[in-house]
Amino acid sequence: MNTKEVANKYTEWMRNGQGQQVLEELYADNIVSKEMPNWPGQVVTEGIKAVAEKNEEWMANVEDFHSSEVSDPIVAGDHFSVRMAFDCTFKDRGRQQMEELATFKVENGKITEEQFFYSM
Repeated sequence: MNTKEVANKYTEWMRNGQGQQVLEELYADNIVSKEMPNWPGQVVTEGIKAVAEKNEEWMANVEDFHSSEVSDPIVAGDHFSVRMAFDCTFKDRGRQQMEELATFKVENGKITEEQFFYSM
């Protein structure tokens, strides 16, 4: 798949709550995930197993999803970005509305890097 095809699959699956499918089918084994410096966990996570564990920990803390939104992707060369917004109730901090910009790098039909930009 080219970058646009990966971006469209990512967007479709995330809108349909298929995050696990994104992880299994679109992420490279050597994925690098970057959070903001004030993120309470590890800022840089490397490898599919570690990224999967990070996602599982985040999801385990979600008590309820009230709404979520994923924008259409913007593609430029081997990168794409989407705006994501979530309204969630977390077990450890209550209800929170979040908005972030997620940017991805695609190589050989797989996402090799992701970086998230948000305010905390």
